[in-house]
Amino acid sequence: MSGTPARRLYRRGPARLLALCLCAAAPLAGGAGAADPAPATADDSPDPYGLSSPDGRYASWLDASLPPGEDFYRFANGGWLNAHPIPPDRSYWGVDTLLEQKNQTFIRELVESLAARDWAAASIERKVTDFYRSGMDEGAIESAGLAPLAPELERIAAIRERGALLAEIAHLELLGINAPLQVGPMQDFKDSTQVIAFASQSGLGLPNRDYYLKPEPNFRTARAAYLEHVARMLTLLGSAPDTARHEAQIVVALETRLAAASMPDAEQRDPSAIYHPLTIERARALTPHLDWRALLASLGHGEIDSLNVGMPKFFEAVDRELDRTSLEDWRTYLRWQLIDGYAPYLPRAFVEEDFRMAAVLTGAKELQARWLRVLKAEDDALGFALGQLYVEQRFSPAARAAAVAIVLHIRDALRADLETLSWMTPATRAAAQRKLDLMELRVGYPDRWRDYSALAIERTSYATNVLRANEFEMRRQLAKIGKPVDRTEWYMTPQTVNAYYDPSMNSLNVPAGILQAPYFDPQWPDAINYGAMGATIGHEMTHGFDDEGAKFDGHGNLQDWWASADNRRFRRATRCISEQFSRFTVSGGLHVQGPLVTGEATADLGGLELAWRAWQPAAHGSAGSAGSIPPGEAQQFFIAFAHSWAGEMRPEQAQELVTTDPHPPAQFRTNATLANSPEFQAAFGLPASSPMVKRDRCVIW
Repeated sequence: MSGTPARRLYRRGPARLLALCLCAAAPLAGGAGAADPAPATADDSPDPYGLSSPDGRYASWLDASLPPGEDFYRFANGGWLNAHPIPPDRSYWGVDTLLEQKNQTFIRELVESLAARDWAAASIERKVTDFYRSGMDEGAIESAGLAPLAPELERIAAIRERGALLAEIAHLELLGINAPLQVGPMQDFKDSTQVIAFASQSGLGLPNRDYYLKPEPNFRTARAAYLEHVARMLTLLGSAPDTARHEAQIVVALETRLAAASMPDAEQRDPSAIYHPLTIERARALTPHLDWRALLASLGHGEIDSLNVGMPKFFEAVDRELDRTSLEDWRTYLRWQLIDGYAPYLPRAFVEEDFRMAAVLTGAKELQARWLRVLKAEDDALGFALGQLYVEQRFSPAARAAAVAIVLHIRDALRADLETLSWMTPATRAAAQRKLDLMELRVGYPDRWRDYSALAIERTSYATNVLRANEFEMRRQLAKIGKPVDRTEWYMTPQTVNAYYDPSMNSLNVPAGILQAPYFDPQWPDAINYGAMGATIGHEMTHGFDDEGAKFDGHGNLQDWWASADNRRFRRATRCISEQFSRFTVSGGLHVQGPLVTGEATADLGGLELAWRAWQPAAHGSAGSAGSIPPGEAQQFFIAFAHSWAGEMRPEQAQELVTTDPHPPAQFRTNATLANSPEFQAAFGLPASSPMVKRDRCVIW
């Protein structure tokens, strides 16, 4: 569904194992709707976004009426939260979304300035401007109606036998419609130099299996709304209302059966649980009605002779459905999946119905401005082309050098920590140090830019451009299978306000988009840069040594390099964090899933600790120590950390994210992380009885 918040979920996407390994193109984000001629947050002030500060100190963000030992997140951010209520077109609003919108506004101005010039037909500038113009041309989109999807709908309607069904599933896969499965490349867990094929569960219209199966009120509400939504969308597609209601029941029933067989999100955190490499013959024996060789041939890669069947039980369920579910029901399901994926790029009626369901899931009250949605779609389609233009004007060599210096100091702090960790035995310590030495530290943007010359973009059809972009990306991804890994590739565009660690590459990646206020500025005091950006970098770096990352060696191979005693001690330590976060609830009484968020919460604590240790010698020389740091600077370090998480979320969005997201809500990852820090307690002179001090602290790094 569209409507996912633009929240600063560091590590979201490629850093998670499934998204890292399975990079097949999904339908591009965005949509059509009401035009908005001006950036939503811009005004005539020098700093319309309220993010700049000459020294990084945002005094107006504080809520001085609240003691820091009561609720530090609100103490540090209460003023900002009060001054920045969630806009009606958002389900989440934070300093990260403001910064993202600042980046998008710049890119919009850049693209519109390029559009004023005449570019050669094959130039990247022409592709960038034609894509944007096609998305902004509401009249052309309304006039085209369903014409861009007509050939695809006809292909689905023509399915008359099982072989044609499988061929159509593969064809839709090329267009970013992963139903009921997803096939793409992954870096082989056991040989990180090679790319292999990976098949993963997919095919659900609701966020994950829990929305189909759990009895809590929010899930029941979502299911009821979803059934009505599917029926309304199929009515727009041409079915009579009574027929559409019957078809919607077919779709939801099939998706519910798929959901019941889907692997829970928390279980997917274990790389061994999703690594089942099989020859095509063995895969066919597992799923006799799912002809893998025919499926791969329809994807254009009949030469593939093996693949990782990520979730065998799910594929056994798909195999049963291929045998038992009628072709008529499969045609209904595929029609729905197609229209669900491409509704944002169609006429207003489809966009508004798509948003109606997104509003149920996220709580957003209004559709976002068209220019924002079109640029998000363009970021997916031509993101690295936009990124190259962005970097040239917004990320100086000096800024990159300053950021690299922080990364190196964080690495030094982790190296020193590994040398002294009491729970690590010598053999594990040596392996960890080797892994750190091999870690690639990548800052700003890739060394080699992506080639879009084979992607055809036209001025006249938005949906056609999205179809072509999805197919271009999917074929690019599939072409990797059977070849050596490209270790220069990035999975986030340079303008992204985010960062990630890639366990199979053993690389830390910090895009230029996040390396600016309120997270980083080369002119700011070190206390602020390390408290905000340093903690982010430390977070990513410790992912190489958390409960997932520790299963991969320095070359990115899935290999157990921990001594068994060390592994037990580490798991006991992280169990403390899992239990701590499992106590938190969001609106509706839903609990944070401790086992799901353990890796991210552990990295939050590790990132904070590393940033603190790296900051001391960076700011005060090699002799720097906790006792030598002025209390005001120490406090500013922790305030900057809390500032980096400032944001508010609607209840519906919070309920979705605690169900699906491996990242805890911002207020918990701020307060719970700080409650484990003795340096934080000392900086603010908090008594042991303070709510911001955890008596039985979780200690890992």
